[in-house]
Amino acid sequence: MRNYHAAYYEIEDGWYMAEVMDFPGVVSQGRTLRSARRMIRNALRLMAEWYVEEGKPLPAPNPRAKPTEGKPAFQETIPLSMKARTGAVR
Repeated sequence: MRNYHAAYYEIEDGWYMAEVMDFPGVVSQGRTLRSARRMIRNALRLMAEWYVEEGKPLPAPNPRAKPTEGKPAFQETIPLSMKARTGAVR
């Protein structure tokens, strides 16, 4: 299992934007923080599955990854556990 790191930013009208700081290109948003947390987990899983299908190595988790948008409203670690066609990625 890999543990990636997400940051959440409050944006317009109470919406939240989310990014996985140590997996480039994984971003999402949600109407609430709860929704953004669910959406970013899904985006991370889908991007990781795509990497595996394309034969690309998954980026190494980096607990020192920095937010790109300044100070986030919330940060957390997201465990990535997925099944690929060739077996589980851990």
